[in-house]
Amino acid sequence: MRVISGEARGIRLAPPPRGVRPTSDRVRESLFNALGQFFEGGEVLDLYAGTGALGIEALSRGCDRATFVEKNPRAAATIRENLRRTGLKERARVVVGDAVREMERLRRDGKVFNLIFADPPYRIAAAGAEVLLGLAEALLAPGGRFILESGEEPALAEKKGETRRYGGTFVTILERSEAK
Repeated sequence: MRVISGEARGIRLAPPPRGVRPTSDRVRESLFNALGQFFEGGEVLDLYAGTGALGIEALSRGCDRATFVEKNPRAAATIRENLRRTGLKERARVVVGDAVREMERLRRDGKVFNLIFADPPYRIAAAGAEVLLGLAEALLAPGGRFILESGEEPALAEKKGETRRYGGTFVTILERSEAK
């Protein structure tokens, strides 16, 4: 795994700890191509962060700050190592804890993000999509985007967005309207 573009382009990331399924280089490259030139400032929230590859890619491409939320302490240590390798650790915060609880805390604190990645374990991704989206709506800045990675196409009731399939990976991109 490597950083695909931006200031940390080409830097190899640490191997994922056992039991962590990182987003592949191919899926990340396709996702960031779909997002386009979205990365001028702003904050990113990387939930179920694993190796931190998604948030690190966003930082490398121009996001100002990132918060990584990961329940597994070994994976959180890998995120810290990857931030060290890329020279991005000063612009990041790593939280070891439950993603939903952290989203609720961030909402209470009035935090907003321009970009939210959620890559939960595939066994819970589809079932938890509505819960994650509900919390994400309160955390997204106007024009912000919520990206959900899952092993099957999520049933997000009447939400307008785009889902793309990359082999066994589904990536859904939803954008918060500028008006809200």
